[in-house]
Amino acid sequence: MDTIIKAVPLDNYQLDILTSSGISGIFDVKPYLKGSAFKELENISYFRLVRPAHRGIMWPNEQDFSSDTIIWDIKNAQRKRIRIDRVRNEPRSYPVLDKPGLYIRKYLFLSKG
Repeated sequence: MDTIIKAVPLDNYQLDILTSSGISGIFDVKPYLKGSAFKELENISYFRLVRPAHRGIMWPNEQDFSSDTIIWDIKNAQRKRIRIDRVRNEPRSYPVLDKPGLYIRKYLFLSKG
Protein backbone atom coordinates (compact mmCIF):
# COMPACT_ATOMS: atom_id res chain seq x y z
CA MET A 1 0.00 0.00 0.00
CA ASP A 2 1.23 3.45 -0.95
CA THR A 3 1.89 6.13 1.64
CA ILE A 4 1.12 9.81 1.16
CA ILE A 5 4.36 11.69 1.80
CA LYS A 6 3.25 15.19 0.74
CA ALA A 7 -0.11 16.94 0.96
CA VAL A 8 0.00 20.64 0.15
CA PRO A 9 -3.26 22.61 0.34
CA LEU A 10 -4.16 24.56 -2.80
CA ASP A 11 -7.03 26.87 -3.67
CA ASN A 12 -10.56 25.59 -4.25
CA TYR A 13 -10.33 22.68 -1.77
CA GLN A 14 -7.64 20.82 -3.69
CA LEU A 15 -4.45 19.17 -2.44
CA ASP A 16 -1.14 18.64 -4.23
CA ILE A 17 -0.30 15.01 -3.41
CA LEU A 18 2.87 12.91 -3.68
CA THR A 19 3.03 9.22 -2.73
CA SER A 20 5.92 6.99 -1.72
CA SER A 21 5.81 5.27 -5.13
CA GLY A 22 6.07 8.58 -7.01
CA ILE A 23 2.43 9.04 -7.96
CA SER A 24 1.60 12.72 -7.91
CA GLY A 25 -1.42 14.79 -8.76
CA ILE A 26 -4.20 16.99 -7.53
CA PHE A 27 -6.75 15.50 -5.14
CA ASP A 28 -10.04 17.39 -5.25
CA VAL A 29 -11.77 17.31 -1.85
CA LYS A 30 -14.85 19.33 -2.98
CA PRO A 31 -17.02 16.29 -3.84
CA TYR A 32 -16.56 14.99 -0.28
CA LEU A 33 -17.54 18.22 1.48
CA LYS A 34 -21.22 17.29 1.15
CA GLY A 35 -20.81 14.52 3.72
CA SER A 36 -21.44 15.45 7.35
CA ALA A 37 -18.06 14.03 8.45
CA PHE A 38 -16.24 16.56 6.25
CA LYS A 39 -18.35 19.71 6.85
CA GLU A 40 -15.61 21.22 9.02
CA LEU A 41 -13.25 21.19 6.02
CA GLU A 42 -15.35 23.94 4.42
CA ASN A 43 -13.52 26.35 6.74
CA ILE A 44 -10.50 27.16 4.57
CA SER A 45 -8.17 27.82 7.53
CA TYR A 46 -9.04 24.42 8.96
CA PHE A 47 -8.70 22.80 5.53
CA ARG A 48 -5.11 24.08 5.33
CA LEU A 49 -4.19 22.09 8.48
CA VAL A 50 -4.05 18.84 6.48
CA ARG A 51 -1.05 16.56 7.00
CA PRO A 52 0.09 13.10 5.90
CA ALA A 53 -0.81 10.46 8.50
CA HIS A 54 -1.33 6.68 8.65
CA ARG A 55 -0.49 6.26 4.93
CA GLY A 56 -3.22 8.76 3.99
CA ILE A 57 -3.99 12.31 5.05
CA MET A 58 -5.65 13.68 8.17
CA TRP A 59 -6.94 16.86 9.80
CA PRO A 60 -6.75 17.70 13.55
CA ASN A 61 -10.30 16.51 14.33
CA GLU A 62 -9.57 13.15 12.68
CA GLN A 63 -11.23 13.61 9.30
CA ASP A 64 -9.12 11.49 6.97
CA PHE A 65 -8.73 9.96 3.53
CA SER A 66 -6.89 6.72 2.81
CA SER A 67 -4.11 6.63 0.25
CA ASP A 68 -6.23 4.22 -1.83
CA THR A 69 -9.05 6.76 -2.15
CA ILE A 70 -6.65 9.58 -2.99
CA ILE A 71 -4.72 7.58 -5.60
CA TRP A 72 -7.92 6.29 -7.22
CA ASP A 73 -9.30 9.83 -7.47
CA ILE A 74 -6.03 11.20 -8.92
CA LYS A 75 -5.80 8.44 -11.54
CA ASN A 76 -9.50 8.72 -12.41
CA ALA A 77 -9.19 12.50 -12.87
CA GLN A 78 -6.13 11.99 -15.11
CA ARG A 79 -8.02 9.42 -17.23
CA LYS A 80 -10.91 11.85 -17.67
CA ARG A 81 -8.52 14.63 -18.76
CA ILE A 82 -6.83 12.30 -21.26
CA ARG A 83 -10.22 11.25 -22.67
CA ILE A 84 -11.32 14.88 -23.05
CA ASP A 85 -8.00 15.78 -24.73
CA ARG A 86 -8.42 12.90 -27.18
CA VAL A 87 -11.93 14.00 -28.09
CA ARG A 88 -10.70 17.53 -28.73
CA ASN A 89 -7.46 16.72 -30.56
CA GLU A 90 -7.72 13.43 -32.41
CA PRO A 91 -9.40 12.70 -35.71
CA ARG A 92 -12.46 10.54 -35.31
CA SER A 93 -13.66 8.18 -37.95
CA TYR A 94 -17.35 7.49 -38.50
CA PRO A 95 -18.79 4.97 -40.98
CA VAL A 96 -20.95 6.64 -43.60
CA LEU A 97 -23.13 4.80 -46.07
CA ASP A 98 -21.84 5.87 -49.52
CA LYS A 99 -23.71 3.41 -51.72
CA PRO A 100 -26.16 0.71 -50.73
CA GLY A 101 -24.20 -1.89 -48.80
CA LEU A 102 -20.84 -0.05 -49.06
CA TYR A 103 -19.43 1.84 -46.10
CA ILE A 104 -16.65 4.41 -46.30
CA ARG A 105 -15.00 6.34 -43.51
CA LYS A 106 -15.22 10.09 -43.19
CA TYR A 107 -12.91 11.90 -40.78
CA LEU A 108 -14.08 14.61 -38.48
CA PHE A 109 -11.66 16.87 -36.62
CA LEU A 110 -13.22 18.34 -33.53
CA SER A 111 -12.11 21.86 -32.80
CA LYS A 112 -10.24 22.66 -29.60
CA GLY A 113 -12.04 24.34 -26.80
